Amino acid sequence: MDKPSISCFFPCYNDRGTIATMVCAAIFTLREVASDYEVIVVDDGSTDGARKLLTDLQTTFPDHLRLVFHDANRGYGGALISGFEAATKDWIFYTDGDHQYDPDELRLLVEQMSDDVDVVQGYKISRNDPYHRKVIGSIYQHTVRLFFGLTVRDVDCDFRLIRKSLMDRVTLTRRSGAICVELMRKTQDAGARYREVGVRHFFRVYGRSQIFNVKRLVRSVAQLLGLWYELILRPRIGGGRSPSEPRT
Repeated sequence: MDKPSISCFFPCYNDRGTIATMVCAAIFTLREVASDYEVIVVDDGSTDGARKLLTDLQTTFPDHLRLVFHDANRGYGGALISGFEAATKDWIFYTDGDHQYDPDELRLLVEQMSDDVDVVQGYKISRNDPYHRKVIGSIYQHTVRLFFGLTVRDVDCDFRLIRKSLMDRVTLTRRSGAICVELMRKTQDAGARYREVGVRHFFRVYGRSQIFNVKRLVRSVAQLLGLWYELILRPRIGGGRSPSEPRT
């Protein structure tokens, strides 16, 4: 394939210590692998000075860095929804702003692009997190794959390269971390063709996880239950298709 045009976006919430490195690394990589590109940072109501840092950084990359500011925190899902809505190029890549993934490994995803692939999905080669998070993560992976009938091996690896034309046919609604399951199930229902690539996962060196706290975990579980009813149970009860499945 010829070099693609790529929108790269990062959700950012109190990632002042890492987001500038992520932006710079993404721009340097995109210069090599893309014919046209943009980097978008969705600041989801940061309170640690990240917004001021991003505003200053934009003067360094005025032609390629765009900023989306949320006046109030909308949750991880809300940040992803804004990122997908802001993207304008043929392909959309996103990963988190906390530097647990290396933007330079976007080139690994680009290498796997082809005309018969709609999503190049990363999976963690090894998870570099505290032991209890590894255990919780493993249980979560097996549970959601089973209950939602997902085919990808690492549902919560937010290192993805997706055709924009696919996302134009998918409507995301969840505001919590449950959006990752929603994204995978709805793209699967839309007939997406996947390719999976192993990527490195790094220990968090700045800030705190926004997923692993009681309030957000409870919210995510509640949204997962609602999502399971909407996408899996209700179509079975009604004898119809999933609401995200394309019409024929």
